[in-house]
Amino acid sequence: MTSGETAGPDPRESPGTVRDIVDPDTLALAEAAIDSPLTAAELCRVVGSRVRELRQALNMTMSAFATEAEISLGMLSKIEHGQSAPSLSTLVRLATTAKVPVTALFRGLDEEHDLVIVRAGEGHEIHHDRGGHDRLYQDLGALRGPNRVIEPMITTITEPGGVFPLYQHPGVEFLHVLEGSLYYGYGGKAYLLNTGDTMQIHGEVAHGPVELVELPIRFISIKVYPANEPRAPAGG
Repeated sequence: MTSGETAGPDPRESPGTVRDIVDPDTLALAEAAIDSPLTAAELCRVVGSRVRELRQALNMTMSAFATEAEISLGMLSKIEHGQSAPSLSTLVRLATTAKVPVTALFRGLDEEHDLVIVRAGEGHEIHHDRGGHDRLYQDLGALRGPNRVIEPMITTITEPGGVFPLYQHPGVEFLHVLEGSLYYGYGGKAYLLNTGDTMQIHGEVAHGPVELVELPIRFISIKVYPANEPRAPAGG
């Protein structure tokens, strides 16, 4: 470790802002680059990730990179693992060694991070062509992107009778019964699910409710799709 350089507390254990462990010059440079306040964990994580990516792009070992940057191997390891916030002088040496501007080490700090909150009873209602007034499908939302990775939904069944189609879709599905009980079909067999029971299945195998036992029935289902797969029809 070079003179004047301290690792500071592990950002994963510190709820404070970046001011707790980063010197004012580093703070000013980072916040000016992204025009946004930072947390210690965000700065350490992103700078560490960028340093590692740049070092690997140069096909340099950690030892060789640390030597050229004139910092200890231990300090470089802490930086790359997001456990230390480097001083401004260290940032300059890292950027010089990586042959990039210092601000390139902050790339990613200003990225948006989506958040979806659906309040109780406010899920988007889905009208299924084989549904009815006694069946309610509520989509619980999704993060933005070209493909839906996770599809959470609540299904409510309030009346007996009717025919339930079986569904198939890519990926896997997790079910949890919130209320009531039913037989749930999967691959030619039917399994009794009571309140509080869970079930995990492969989406490609035909599945769906086949017999209603205790009404009303409410269950949450979470589909998890493989990468780059389109979403399946609602209700499965």
